[in-house]
Amino acid sequence: MPPVQDIEPRLLRAFAAVASELHFTRAAARLFVAQQALSRDIRRLERQLGAELFVRTTRQVTLTADGRRLLPYARRVLDAQDELAAAFADTDRPLLVDIGAPVGTGHRVLTETRRAAPALEFVARYLSGLTGAAAELLAGRLDVSYGRIAGLDPALREGLAHQPVRYERMAVLLRDDHPLAALTQVPLDALAGETLYAGAGNAATAEWTDLAARLFAGRGIAMAAPFPEITGEAEFVRVVRKQRWSVLASTEFIAVPGMVVRPLVDPVPLSPVSLVWRRGLRHPGLDALRACATRLAAAEGWLEIPPGCWLPETDREVMPDNS
Repeated sequence: MPPVQDIEPRLLRAFAAVASELHFTRAAARLFVAQQALSRDIRRLERQLGAELFVRTTRQVTLTADGRRLLPYARRVLDAQDELAAAFADTDRPLLVDIGAPVGTGHRVLTETRRAAPALEFVARYLSGLTGAAAELLAGRLDVSYGRIAGLDPALREGLAHQPVRYERMAVLLRDDHPLAALTQVPLDALAGETLYAGAGNAATAEWTDLAARLFAGRGIAMAAPFPEITGEAEFVRVVRKQRWSVLASTEFIAVPGMVVRPLVDPVPLSPVSLVWRRGLRHPGLDALRACATRLAAAEGWLEIPPGCWLPETDREVMPDNS
C-alpha cells in the first residue's frame, strides 16, 4: 500500500466532491468526469487508506466515521494545492469577467475598474445567470461573475468565494399600454392577478427564478410558464415583446422599446448581488475589481438595507446586515 503522503490530490478532490454532494452522479458532473471514473478513484483512495469512506445503498450515500475524519484534512490539502497553483498562475493574462448585461452592477464595477486600472485587461462575457456561470467558474473557463450567491447549490458554493456588492432594487418591466405603467412606482399588492416572466425554464438563471418564486408566494402573482433559454439582448427584446410579457427586473435594466421599468414598493424587494470568483484565484484584475466594488458600494450606499424591505432570510445569512 502506498504511503498516505503519496496520495494523489485528484483522489482527494474526488472524495471531497462526493462528500459534498452525497451523490456520485452529481459529484461526477461537478468534476466533469464519468461516474465510473469517479467510482474508481474513490475505491483506489479507500484501498490506499485501508478504510471505507462511504456507505452506499440504492437510496443514499453517507460518510462513514473514517470519511468524516478524512474530510477536514482533505479540504486543507486541496486548499493548499489551489493556493500553490494560484501562486504560479499566469497573472498577465486577461481576466474573464461575466457581467450579465451592458447595464447594472457588474457593468458599473467593470467600467469603473477599467478606468482606475487601465494597464490591466478585462474581457467581458454576457452569460445569462450566476447558476450557469458557476460551472464555468469552477471549470476555469471564467474568472469572475456577479449574482445571488444564496441561490446556488451549496455544493457549488463550496468551490467559490464571494464579496457582497449591492442590494439591487427590484422592478417590473411593463408594456406602455399596461394600466400600471402610468404609476411612477408599483406597489407589490397591485401585481396580484398578474403573470410575470422570471426566467422559468432557463436553468442558467435558476437563482433568479427562485428569488422570484419567494417574492410571488402568497401575493397572488403568477410565474410565466417555462420558456427556453433566451440568449442575447436583441433576442430577449424580441421574445418579450412578442409574448407580451410583464417581466420581473431590476431598476437598472436594458431598454426595451414600447416598455417601461417601474420600481416595486410596499415593501421594496431587494435582489442581493455578490462579486463571485473561483476559490483560490489570484490575479491583479480580481484585486482591482474587488477594490472598485468596495469603493462604489461605500460611495453609493449599495449595501444599505432600507427599513421594511423584502429580503429572504437565506440571503441575509450570507450578505452583510447594514440596515
